[in-house]
Amino acid sequence: MESAPQQFKIILGSSSVARRKIVADMGYEFTTMSADIDEKAIRKEKPEDLVMALGEAKADALIERLQNQKHQENDAKPTVVIAADTVENAQTKLTTKGDEGPTLLITSDQVVVYEGAIREKPSSKEEAREFMKGYSGGHAATVTSVVVTNLSTGLRKGDWDKVEIYFHDIPDKIIDNMLEEGIVLKVAGGLIIEHPLILPYVKEVVGGTDSVMGLPMALTRRLIEGVL
Repeated sequence: MESAPQQFKIILGSSSVARRKIVADMGYEFTTMSADIDEKAIRKEKPEDLVMALGEAKADALIERLQNQKHQENDAKPTVVIAADTVENAQTKLTTKGDEGPTLLITSDQVVVYEGAIREKPSSKEEAREFMKGYSGGHAATVTSVVVTNLSTGLRKGDWDKVEIYFHDIPDKIIDNMLEEGIVLKVAGGLIIEHPLILPYVKEVVGGTDSVMGLPMALTRRLIEGVL
């Protein structure tokens, strides 16, 4: 039995491989764009406020780019944007031609919280090593935001999700191997629980693994439904 055709387009505003996999696992067809904003220029004390502000900024940057492209195109289609944030407000409409449904652009942001401190992507291997040694035998949390903006109506909705992760002791050799591979430098807090080298040392995850990987499925679906 074939599933009903997707009634909207999705633009995933992220270059993350994990987020692309999650959206694909949700059964959606999509294209991708990268916001390329200066994340360090946006600062908030609370992790929830920070990921929301960054998610909004990514959405705004992509909307501006799409609007600029619109001036050069005659046959563009309606667009919905999903970006990480806890706000619900009206944004600039991106009107389009054609009979297709709206387009959903999904963007998200994430930080790790360890002993009350916000951790973003490690700035060096030394910092990544410090992060990972802290997780060994301890615990941390991820805070992930998602923002959805319907570009044909201007409606935006956003929210965040938090997951607690507890670890067994992580051997130094495993940490060395992860640093050599380099992937920990590309993710918030240098934290990757789905990696085959790290997975055996994950003691407990209180929340969804999809959220830790960068995009909570249930929240994303709820926000998509909320703006359609």
